[in-house]
Amino acid sequence: MSSQRNIVVVMADQFRAEAIAALGTDPVVTPNLDRLVAEGCAVQHSVSSYPVCSPHRAMFLTGMTPSHNGVTLNVNSETAADGVGLRDGVETWASVLADRGYRTGYIGKWHLEPPVAADELHGEGRRDDGKVWDAWSPPGRRFGFEFWHAYGAADRHLAPHYWVGDAERHERLDVDRWSAAHEVDVAIDFVADAAARAEPFALMVSLNPPHQPFEEVPARYRRNFEQVSDDQLLTRPNVPFGTPVAREAGRVARDYFAAITGVDEQIGRLVAALDSIASASDTIVAFTSDHGMQLGSHGLMYKNVPYEESMRIPLVLRCPGFVPPGRSEEMVSSLDFAPTILGLVGSASARPEGMVGSDRSDSLTGRAPVSEDPAAVYYRFASRSDTTELRGLRTRSRKLIGTWHPELGLTIECFDLVADPFEQDGEAFDPTAAGLAVRLLRRLEHDGDDWPGLEPLRERVCAVV
Repeated sequence: MSSQRNIVVVMADQFRAEAIAALGTDPVVTPNLDRLVAEGCAVQHSVSSYPVCSPHRAMFLTGMTPSHNGVTLNVNSETAADGVGLRDGVETWASVLADRGYRTGYIGKWHLEPPVAADELHGEGRRDDGKVWDAWSPPGRRFGFEFWHAYGAADRHLAPHYWVGDAERHERLDVDRWSAAHEVDVAIDFVADAAARAEPFALMVSLNPPHQPFEEVPARYRRNFEQVSDDQLLTRPNVPFGTPVAREAGRVARDYFAAITGVDEQIGRLVAALDSIASASDTIVAFTSDHGMQLGSHGLMYKNVPYEESMRIPLVLRCPGFVPPGRSEEMVSSLDFAPTILGLVGSASARPEGMVGSDRSDSLTGRAPVSEDPAAVYYRFASRSDTTELRGLRTRSRKLIGTWHPELGLTIECFDLVADPFEQDGEAFDPTAAGLAVRLLRRLEHDGDDWPGLEPLRERVCAVV
């Protein structure tokens, strides 16, 4: 066995935890992911601490909180004007592994580069919302990834484009192929090349589907869902049927689940190629997402809300002989991924000081019991269009969410995730909830978080205890 394990991370955008047939209740067709679950470890409490694209990805790579890594909101031309973007010089798990001799690579959607004026001309262009989202990343701002076949944020699944290697901003590659299939082609070539050089490799493949536009999915994947009724598609009891949102969710679900079938097929191709090129016992495969999707639950369509449909994400790890198969009750939050990845490949000692997340690798590999009472922080920062600002705490069994309204003050929601898994019946702010609030306050204070709800939450705790 190699002294340095390889790792391949696949992140599918907006792929919620329920959308693997072996793990959830969505009516999806995912035979390859089901096989990965059977052969690997499925983490039951994998959590997106900020369930929207850029903030989660920044935490995933750096293990740093949003206020420290610079990505407090989704990155686009508007937020770039406010200074939002991954900060120069921050270390990532990729930069650590590159320094330790790994061949590192990034393929697909990046969405961490602040757009500049020229990106409107050479990238996706300006969207209907008036913002530029897509951006070329200069070679000096790739944060440890040596091989580069990526773009910023362009929602053109059937006609994707990429900047490859040292290509300049005006030298993009346009591809006439479904993005997920093309990116897996590139990933297979990357792994074959690294194996031929006898180099350990660390690769991240960032697939945009099943993110919208939902209709941009090859037609053959839709066949499984053409005759399925809305109530068979939307199985969660917190979907308010008969409402406009539920009707929209029913229309969207067919394409969303079709894209998931397509992603599953590409996972199957990639894992089969990995097994033929590299030793399975030397290569960790990790499948995950940046956030989920409401898909009608709680009367909402998308994400960036503290409900389970958005917060819970899949995490499946496979490495025969190293990662014991089964279901793990461990919690892995956005901040925990970077130190955990370093731990999995035996590089925990090289962890940068700025990574504040927890390394869960020992429990995921059976070398230690699961964490006794872990908790994930929830973040949402104020933006120009929404001045509310949220913080929260999720444990295995409970959730507390505080929302700061500049005009209305602090509101608090509490949920028992065991008795009320669909979060339909909020609980009172009682001593148990106050205990969660104390833990949240301590964490935010430790991190130097200046959330405006800190003092009002402290006052609420004092009033209860």
